[in-house]
Amino acid sequence: MTGKAKTRVEMPEQPEYIRRNNFEEVALGYTEELALMEAERCIQCRRPKCVEGCPVSVDIPGFIKLITEKKWTESLEKIYETNFLPAICGRVCPQETQCEELCILNRKENAIAIGRLERYVADRYYESPESLNEKGRLLSKREKPTGKKIAVVGSGPAGLTAAATLSRMGHSVVIYESLHKPGGVLTYGIPSFRLPKEIIKREVDEIKYMGVEIKLNYVIGRIKTLEELSESYDAVFIGSGAGLPNFMGIEGESLNGVYSANEFLTRVNLMQAWDEEYDTIIRKGKNVVVVGGGNVAMDAARSALRLGADNVTVVYRRSDTELPARREEIEHAKKEGVQFRFLTNPTKIIGDYGDEKVRKYDVKSIECIEMELGEEDSSGRRRPIPIPGTEFEIEADVVIIAIGTSPNPLIFNETPDLEKTKWGTVVVNDDLKCTKENVFAGGDIVTGAATVISAMGAGKKAAESIDEYLKNK
Repeated sequence: MTGKAKTRVEMPEQPEYIRRNNFEEVALGYTEELALMEAERCIQCRRPKCVEGCPVSVDIPGFIKLITEKKWTESLEKIYETNFLPAICGRVCPQETQCEELCILNRKENAIAIGRLERYVADRYYESPESLNEKGRLLSKREKPTGKKIAVVGSGPAGLTAAATLSRMGHSVVIYESLHKPGGVLTYGIPSFRLPKEIIKREVDEIKYMGVEIKLNYVIGRIKTLEELSESYDAVFIGSGAGLPNFMGIEGESLNGVYSANEFLTRVNLMQAWDEEYDTIIRKGKNVVVVGGGNVAMDAARSALRLGADNVTVVYRRSDTELPARREEIEHAKKEGVQFRFLTNPTKIIGDYGDEKVRKYDVKSIECIEMELGEEDSSGRRRPIPIPGTEFEIEADVVIIAIGTSPNPLIFNETPDLEKTKWGTVVVNDDLKCTKENVFAGGDIVTGAATVISAMGAGKKAAESIDEYLKNK
């Protein structure tokens, strides 16, 4: 067997000077040899803290031990006991702040690369010839049909996890998705260089093979109300996420060339604006400014670079230390050539109006002001404070606002007994049950924009609550 590595085994990547010009996946994945070397580093703790850090409670030592024994299918089956999207999670889950952060090896050396091993196991199975003849086998261990029907609103990570969990419990499940492709934010929000679309398709297909029906182009709140759904089904789960973009409310946000990150990434990812075979309309700026510091901001900046921008600048009102994006994505962006202006906040967007006869209303630049960090705010982070007299301009023909999202209010149409907060999120109790009878919710529509794995954890918890609710009813 391959020898144990002394330090964390790094994963091969496309060189930055090549990948910045394409939308192919940056991380190339482990080989069998590298996966075995990394798996051998796991000391198989008697009380594994890593499992406590996983929102869906994957048996991490269990699947890693099976890797060391080269029991590849059994390892994937172990993951599937609690996680229906392993190839997706292995790519976009922030393991470094969850399972890997609690790994005991962090005390002396780097944690086990749990996400990379999870990704390898899933990819290896789906790329193998036998998987073609076993579609749905890993998810087919369903309990006896209960006769109960459940509607799931949204096919993002929360909806997919809830649907798969409920289906395996024996319930009949139908997902209602507003877009023409399933996957929610996985499909429209995350670029292919981080999460290839074929990965999403194969894991969604696996859930469909186990009996879950997905109805596309179906907007709940328009085609059918939540009230009608709750009357037609034994229970409803709302996992429609937070797809309504937030703006800063500054002058110039209505100029041509100003995008929300949601619109920009939807045009790139769902409408394939990066592919010349598609006639998707998008402004491919030469000087692009992205406002924000989360993963969405990194995705937008790196996409703009790949679309041909000469200069891409991320403007963030706090320092590098406070950037909320995954450190891996930040470093990838820096290596690819994205520039960062820290302790900087926009004050207005300036237009190039041309002459009086032909007014273009195009973006010309963005005015910013320098900031300094003051006392901690309610989030525990130091509050950014403007420094008077430090205003300056950054040249820009495209500005992308990536400062967060809120739930789409359509879901509340004609459903007055569904209570929401002042932020537009759904009110739920500890069991994720809404104020409306037989309706549950989880993921970003409850918490606001968060991570893929936290939404999956909510979908799993809601499914368990729905199952208990139906049994008691």
